[in-house]
Amino acid sequence: MNAANRRSTSVSISGSAARRRPITLAGSLLLLSACIGVVSACSSDNVTSGDSGSGGHPSGAAGARAVTAGAAPSGTAGAAAAAAGAAGAHNPAGGSSSAGAPASAGSPGTGGVGPSPSGGSGGSIATGGASTGSAGTSSQSVENQSADCTVGTLPEPSALTSIPKLPDPFMKLDGKRVATKAEWRCRRQEIRKQAEKYILGRKPTTPDIVTTGTVSKTLIAVHVEAQGKSIDFTAKVVLPSKGEAPFPAMISVGNSLNLGESRMLEQGVAVIYYDNYQLGKEGQAEASRGKPNPGKFYDIYGGNDEAGLLMAWAWGASRMLDVIQKSGSDIIDITGLGVSGCSRLGKAAFTIGVFDDRIALTIPQEPSTGGDPALRIMDKISGAERTDYNYNGLNWLSNNFAPFVFANNTSNAVKLPIDTHALVGMIAPRGILILENPHQTQMGAPAGHTAAIAGLEVFKALGVEKNISYHSNVKDTAHCSYKTEYTDLINKNIAAFLKHTGEAPGQFLVGSGGSLTRADWIDWTAPALQ
Repeated sequence: MNAANRRSTSVSISGSAARRRPITLAGSLLLLSACIGVVSACSSDNVTSGDSGSGGHPSGAAGARAVTAGAAPSGTAGAAAAAAGAAGAHNPAGGSSSAGAPASAGSPGTGGVGPSPSGGSGGSIATGGASTGSAGTSSQSVENQSADCTVGTLPEPSALTSIPKLPDPFMKLDGKRVATKAEWRCRRQEIRKQAEKYILGRKPTTPDIVTTGTVSKTLIAVHVEAQGKSIDFTAKVVLPSKGEAPFPAMISVGNSLNLGESRMLEQGVAVIYYDNYQLGKEGQAEASRGKPNPGKFYDIYGGNDEAGLLMAWAWGASRMLDVIQKSGSDIIDITGLGVSGCSRLGKAAFTIGVFDDRIALTIPQEPSTGGDPALRIMDKISGAERTDYNYNGLNWLSNNFAPFVFANNTSNAVKLPIDTHALVGMIAPRGILILENPHQTQMGAPAGHTAAIAGLEVFKALGVEKNISYHSNVKDTAHCSYKTEYTDLINKNIAAFLKHTGEAPGQFLVGSGGSLTRADWIDWTAPALQ
């Protein structure tokens, strides 16, 4: 181990004392300098400023405002605490791919949402696809089931008005509320376009994207051509010794699966290590905003493309799924794919799952701002990573988000016409399991829980409320460490959505200090969709 590695290891502290200790900007940059170039040596995911692995602003000089009502988590206001990721670094080693997706099977003529033939408490309804498996999980075959829906011109940020509570996800752009499941399919596309325009940047889906590649028992090789340019990257594959091909697979964003490689393999689930940093590389913390992004996605679309790193990583994952679908169906089961990651890689896993309907199960762990936690709530929880911390930390979010960043002791995220609960809802009827740790105050578990219970309303409206689960009822352990309390719920979701051998659990297990008062943030309920 070289000096830089030793230095980063010694600075990364775990335990309750570390979580209560504010990080100064100078200390954060020292830690970053020790990690640059040796990501795998740094605890959690290349700890930078603010949270061990999510890179939020370290100091929170103005202090995050206390939640106006409801239980706020404990912790020092205005200081993002340091928490070492005991699971180690997340410097991935994976790939990505793409190729034309075949037409979805069994799509109803209206393009609406059809009921699952299996029914049952775990039954799901397929957004235009055929439903299979005992859990009724949808067999998705295209990246975006709502791509044929037309979305009108979205207003510029300056024309948006403040919405203090979480906006009603069922309210369409025309001012009318969604009344049918068929209408929700196109409302999904409106939310997608709003997320691209205001938060994450556009995910390129132009017809000129041509992806080819191969899938072997050990590697996925991806070749993408678009806009007259081409890129290549790879992903490592680890197959289980039990079961038969094609195998369901868990995509790990990063080269270390927080959920545990052996835990997947023992259940007959393959592991795919997707190296997101091949597609987009993080720059210098607190100094990257406004500078071009490097990486293979940006080699095609330009370093100043509006897509932030999270969207660039999601695009690369979709290209990998294209290759699996086109060339690897004899090895990997395209209908049994999950994605997971922790901290910044949890943000990536969440974005990948939201923006690709071929992902059957999305499992973000402790992602903080940019993942499932509601943005307008993160700005108000004392000690949590506000939007300005993470926006100014690294280029995960698009430059498009600038008008909504916390500034002058004011939350501007309230101007967003959507929030992350709507993105959670976009995953329906597919599966999502959100894993959080309320003891890590800066990660904003209460904001994640509130987004989850708001997103649950979409699952309820579609008749698939069992397809979303949430777990934050864990002991006080380090950020990104594996919590044994997660195991049962993880296994149940894997059985339901990846292996199609069980019912979706639909459980919400909330830890102390990990929730807020619902009425303070949600003033609407799910409509009875026909």
